[in-house]
Amino acid sequence: MRPDAVDEEATGAWWWVRTISTALALMVALALLAVMVVVPRLGGGTPFTILTGSMVPSYPPGTLVVTRPVPIDEIGVGTPITYQLRSGEPTVVTHRVVSIGIGPDGQKQLTTQGDANNAPDEDPVSPEQVRGAVWYAVPWLGHLNNALTGRQHQLLVWVVAAGLLAYAGFMLTSAALDRGRGRRTRRDEVRR
Repeated sequence: MRPDAVDEEATGAWWWVRTISTALALMVALALLAVMVVVPRLGGGTPFTILTGSMVPSYPPGTLVVTRPVPIDEIGVGTPITYQLRSGEPTVVTHRVVSIGIGPDGQKQLTTQGDANNAPDEDPVSPEQVRGAVWYAVPWLGHLNNALTGRQHQLLVWVVAAGLLAYAGFMLTSAALDRGRGRRTRRDEVRR
């Protein structure tokens, strides 16, 4: 095989397609992993999926919202929050705070309303019910978040990590082989 044939093979059209496709797939996987798992975990946030149209247009169904705990005093009118419908129960809602008042017990109470709803929610929200304020939101990613269980999230982390390690190994091996080919080619040229 001619030495220049190896170079053509290593930089031909299919090589570029494979290289770019692999890099893009890894970047997309890393971005999804970061948005769904890593950033919320590092920032103390919790990802939730918007299931209904009550927050359209801000958060359409299927939007992944990540909330993180904030002191009740930092929540103001206009802040979108995620809260438990009933204190201690797992069902949560993400709505916007439309007014703040004081309840009969002397504690703050928040009145919320979905952006697409015509009237405020009937029941006020107490501080114990608040899971956090919306930190960031990513449209459509909630569908993927719902499709994966907690165990599958962890598996996704391990698969992406293994993919990155494999890619790094491939790149190191390729570089070493290319370097070895270059030495052999130079030695062959010197002998001629």
